[in-house]
Amino acid sequence: MFGPTLSSTSPSPLAGPGAASASSSSSFFWFRLVFNEDPTEAPWPWLRTEATGRAASISPAAAEIHGRMTMAEAEAGRAAIRRALRSLKRRHLAEEGAHSPAIEALTRPFAAHALEWKEKAEKHEVELQHCYKAQSRLSEQLVTEIEEGKASKALLKEKEAMVTSLQAELEKSSEENVQLKQSLDEKTKALDLLIQEHQTVKAEHEQALTKLKAAEDENQSLIDRWMLEKMKDAEKLNEANAMYEEMVLKLKTAGVGGIQLNAQQEADGMIRRSEAGYMETSIPSTCTVTIRAHDGGCGSLMFEHNSDKLISGGQDQTLKIWSASTGALTSTLHGCLGSVNDLAVTNDNKFVVAACSSNKLFVWEVNGGRPRHTLTGHTKNVSSVDASWVKSFVVASSSNDRTIKTWDLQTGFCKSTIMSASNPNSLAFIDGDIICSGHRDGNLRLWDVRSGKCTTQIAAHLDVTSVCVSRSKNFILTSGRDNVHNLFDVRTLEICGTFRAMGNKVVGSWSKPCISPDENCIAAGSSDGSVYIWSRLKNGTPTILEGHSSPVLASAWCGLGPLATSDRNHIYLWS
Repeated sequence: MFGPTLSSTSPSPLAGPGAASASSSSSFFWFRLVFNEDPTEAPWPWLRTEATGRAASISPAAAEIHGRMTMAEAEAGRAAIRRALRSLKRRHLAEEGAHSPAIEALTRPFAAHALEWKEKAEKHEVELQHCYKAQSRLSEQLVTEIEEGKASKALLKEKEAMVTSLQAELEKSSEENVQLKQSLDEKTKALDLLIQEHQTVKAEHEQALTKLKAAEDENQSLIDRWMLEKMKDAEKLNEANAMYEEMVLKLKTAGVGGIQLNAQQEADGMIRRSEAGYMETSIPSTCTVTIRAHDGGCGSLMFEHNSDKLISGGQDQTLKIWSASTGALTSTLHGCLGSVNDLAVTNDNKFVVAACSSNKLFVWEVNGGRPRHTLTGHTKNVSSVDASWVKSFVVASSSNDRTIKTWDLQTGFCKSTIMSASNPNSLAFIDGDIICSGHRDGNLRLWDVRSGKCTTQIAAHLDVTSVCVSRSKNFILTSGRDNVHNLFDVRTLEICGTFRAMGNKVVGSWSKPCISPDENCIAAGSSDGSVYIWSRLKNGTPTILEGHSSPVLASAWCGLGPLATSDRNHIYLWS
């Protein structure tokens, strides 16, 4: 019963090598199944799959047949199967012999391509390794990018928070800006109002200044008129004094009474001069010594106290000490940084002080000529200086900066500063605490150094150029641009003598007249090169000394007799 079935599986004579191969495979499958072998274990790998499939499809059918057959039938079937298997085996062997060349021919290309496939496999493996490496690098880059992305996200969140904070601050600043604008508008309105008020006050101030100027002009006019009246009164007083002196002379010539009166006056004068320590002064008439002193001008002269040493200061920035008896130069003091405007010697003759145009004062030791101090504090030209008669280490100075300063020569520092309403051209000590100063506004002022206040103010000239105090401190001699020399009594502060002459003209602020040691004579230089000398007791025609070739700038009277005067280059000593 299995013959037809088995024969149906035989290949067709027209079938190719593939059909023969399939037939042999089927025969081999049934052979292994009959002999209880695993039909899936094919002798070649490509037959294993086919055998497995056929075993799966035939085994259930064989099991069903086996259940129906009887024992006899089963035995007959086995015999038939054996015969069929033997024929199949013979057929298989015949087919294998017939198809072996074809199989060899088919297997030959596979061997030839194996090496090529191996090389390709190795090449693909190398490429795969490169791909793995590239993938590893890409993975690392990916990890880095992920981390950077996380950091960027964190930074972005931080920036967003910062932006939020800045927006809040911006809103707050905007609100403050609005408030400030409102405040600015209010302040601007207030400022406009203040400007209007200021303009109104300024206009009122200008009106007040105009009124003040008119009042000052009127006051100055009244002062000038008052001064003229005072001068007229002084002239009348001088005439009365002259009449009195004439009467005294007549009494002297009248007999015994006149002789007694003359003797009494001479005795009074001798007592006064002996108490002061000075010789009686006679009006000089002859130039005994001529000295070429300074180039450019000698603007200041000063005798040492109770000595014939003459100190001069000039435009050449030097101080020179001369012998008044011989005219010989004994020493020269250097160190000034400007021209010398005025000189002062301390009452013990140890130090000499120079007021200079360099806004400073310079102090030297007289004996050794060594610089001691440089006094600084003035901001403009120092016009005058004087030393105290009571305290040997105190000096005072005046400047065009409208200040008067007192200095301590022991320390070199300023002790006090006095402010003035007008430039002081000259000053002098009256006693230890009182200073008199002459100002550009024409007033003579007395200052208390302790309080720094002006105690007395007197109209003296149109412009006071010089102030000189007598040795006894009883008289103050002032000179002005009105070419008048006034002598004030310190006790009453009234004019007790007025001296003028037709040719006598004051040389600006340079002119420095002087009083003789016995207070009986007044000497003043003139712009015409002459020296005018008046007698205080005999108010008459002055004695005129001629010899200078240029305006006389300064004069000084020695306590021992000679008179010194200076011009641009020379110093003249008169006796």
